[in-house]
Amino acid sequence: MSNSTLIIAAIVALFAIIGLVLLLRKPTQRVSLSESMPPPAAKPAPAAKPAAKEGHGLADGAAAAVLDMAGPVIGVDAHPDLPADELTRIKGLGPKAQSVLAGIGIHRFAQLAALDPAQAAEVDTRLGAFKGRIFRDRWIDQARYLEQGDTAGFEKEFGKLG
Repeated sequence: MSNSTLIIAAIVALFAIIGLVLLLRKPTQRVSLSESMPPPAAKPAPAAKPAAKEGHGLADGAAAAVLDMAGPVIGVDAHPDLPADELTRIKGLGPKAQSVLAGIGIHRFAQLAALDPAQAAEVDTRLGAFKGRIFRDRWIDQARYLEQGDTAGFEKEFGKLG
C-alpha cells in the first residue's frame, strides 16, 4: 500500500469514529447566546402536557445530534418547545434579570447550568445593570441544583428556597 492510501484510510477511520461518538453520546442541551432569539411564551406549557421527547432509534439519535450541534452554530435554541423555568427561584435573580436572560435566549435552569466559564463570561457582558451577578450570586451553581430538583442540596448550600 502506498502512503497516500494509508493516509486516506486513516482519515476515513477518524471520521467514522467521530460519527459514532456523535451518534452514541448523550444529547446535551445547548445554550444560544444570539440576540435574535424570540421571547419566551407568556405562560409556560401546562404541566400535564409533556415536552416532546427524542426517539431512541438510530435516525432519531442522528437527528437529535444534528440539532444539538447545529443550534450553537446557527445561533438558535434547538429545543424551543420546552417550557421556561421560573428563573427567579435563583437567589439574586429577580424578574428584571430574568427578562434580560430571556432576551439573551436563556429560559431554563439547564441552560444556565450548562454554561462553561467562557460562555458565562459572555452572558455576563450582556447583563447590563446586572453585570457580575452571575458570578457573585453563583447563578450557575444554583441552577445546577434546581435543574436536578435537589432542593435539600440547594437549601444546604444557599439557604431556604422561597
